[in-house]
Amino acid sequence: MAIPVIDFSKLDGEERAATLAQISNGCEEWGFFQLVNHGVSEELLERVKKVSDEFFKNEREVNFKKSTLVKSLNANQKLENVDWEDVITLLDDNEWPSKTPGFKETMEEYRVELKKLAERVMEVMDENLGLPKGYMKKAFNGGEGVNDAFFGTKVSHYPPCPQPELVTGLRPHTDAGGVILLFQDDQVGGLQILKDGEWIDVQPLRNSIVINTGDQIEVLSNGLYKSVWHRVLATPTGNRRSIASFYNPSLRATIAPAPELVEKANQEVNQTYPKFVFGDYLSIYAEQKFLPKEPRFQAVRAM
Repeated sequence: MAIPVIDFSKLDGEERAATLAQISNGCEEWGFFQLVNHGVSEELLERVKKVSDEFFKNEREVNFKKSTLVKSLNANQKLENVDWEDVITLLDDNEWPSKTPGFKETMEEYRVELKKLAERVMEVMDENLGLPKGYMKKAFNGGEGVNDAFFGTKVSHYPPCPQPELVTGLRPHTDAGGVILLFQDDQVGGLQILKDGEWIDVQPLRNSIVINTGDQIEVLSNGLYKSVWHRVLATPTGNRRSIASFYNPSLRATIAPAPELVEKANQEVNQTYPKFVFGDYLSIYAEQKFLPKEPRFQAVRAM
């Protein structure tokens, strides 16, 4: 079983209806799908790979090898509550790595393109759900004409692990936010999603972008689109590169099921998903990331 692979360029042609249906299926049945011909240039993606790998080699690898994590693994005991991952987060207003030539310029260009792609994907979700165009973007930004949504990019590497049975690359979780766009390694696998009680590989596919829906899309869609459990396995060979960009609501944004979808479901006022401020949800998530999501919704309802 393989997660859906969708040609995003076909939205602009005669196969638009079929492509909308494929994306709808990807959101409803999988929570994960891969986009090819997504509009981000191959040339830019090749540069992103190059500078990310050089950045890890030049600026991160030595410290990772000296880390407490690596030393702990040598004790030959199963490690809990840690991930075999080296990660930094890129935001427009934080300090960026400066020692790797071309890293900042390339990643800034990449982030601009990925943010555009995220907004296109959300417009398709709006259309498939029968919501007004721009509904999700407006909800995440906190209003019409406001540009306050969070857009962050995690640059992760999962180095070769000598004892992968003792540690997870990244523990199972759902994502707190909105739309996640992952540019994963096209050689080294390890990403898996939980589908019908079974862990399924997200197959490496050169220069595709993997899309997954976070907890806030589940709420906005009134549960039609689910956020899905996923994990990364540690592997004995290969250094897995993983670049995940998150289009999340502003911390001040109020999130609730779209009224049109609540009416469609003919629900009582006490609906499954509460109305809340995203910053409050994120505070709960920070403590419960690797636990079931349903208690998070209950906890934020009580705030």
